[in-house]
Amino acid sequence: MQASTAEWRDKASYFDFQGHQIAYWRSDALSGAVRPLLLVHGFPTSAWDWAQVWDVLSTRHSLIACDMLGFGVSDKPRSGYSIHRQTDVQEALLAHLGIGDFDALVHDYGVSVGQELLARQQEGSGAEGLGSMVFLNGGIFPDQHRPRPIQKLGVSPLGFLVSLLMNRNSFGASFSEVFGPDTQPSEQELDEYWEFISHNRGNRLTHKLLHYIADRVEHKERWEAALVGAQSKIGLINGAKDPVSGQHAYDKWREVVPRARAHLLPNVGHYPQVEASREVATTVLEWLAESRVPIPAASRRSVRGK
Repeated sequence: MQASTAEWRDKASYFDFQGHQIAYWRSDALSGAVRPLLLVHGFPTSAWDWAQVWDVLSTRHSLIACDMLGFGVSDKPRSGYSIHRQTDVQEALLAHLGIGDFDALVHDYGVSVGQELLARQQEGSGAEGLGSMVFLNGGIFPDQHRPRPIQKLGVSPLGFLVSLLMNRNSFGASFSEVFGPDTQPSEQELDEYWEFISHNRGNRLTHKLLHYIADRVEHKERWEAALVGAQSKIGLINGAKDPVSGQHAYDKWREVVPRARAHLLPNVGHYPQVEASREVATTVLEWLAESRVPIPAASRRSVRGK
């Protein structure tokens, strides 16, 4: 059974990162002894994004997830929000927990953190123990990213207005647009997301968190090269109805990294782990189990519903 937001918050632990308190959650696997799984959330939400897949994933893996700097119930300083720094947060968390080898599941904002981890591993500058990585919808390829109007305004000189004017109603309307037509979030779910976004006035930082869009453009070649170099151990589970990074982004993935896994969810939007939680969790577990043996060519791609 999924925890309530109060239960989720009560289970948080904290560690210090450069003078800031970072909230994190950890659970041990119910069976087996496989690599821990690091879960990296998206924008503008938090580790709460993983609540619906948490129990299924923890049947096979010990799980680690944090609210990155500026998100959820972690500290929210006035500046310092780059993808590189958020990647440092993830590496610091793993070090704090004494974890060497790990796999990763990344979404939205977190896909850029994932690409930076892959790049560091390939360069020999970090993430030495990274095994397999599963991507969910996100701006993996900047030229395929279709930002929403609020994101475009947020990175403009008037970006502060987005943070100043954002409230529960405007958030709910904008956020719902990225979900599939048949998998819309309920009002209760929107309240839960907003609880973490607005914690400690985090909604007033939205325009600063959007710095990741510029990071993606600046590091495009390096981050895409990291994918190409890691094809044997990466995969994408993609919701096709996502207006930001849907079918078009999936098609780009198959073009750029043809030897990587790919799984399309035809009727799902930007939050597959919420909209199709059971299928996503099952697919992730299957892929991570398969990654320990050579991948048969016929099983590298799958499309449900077609």
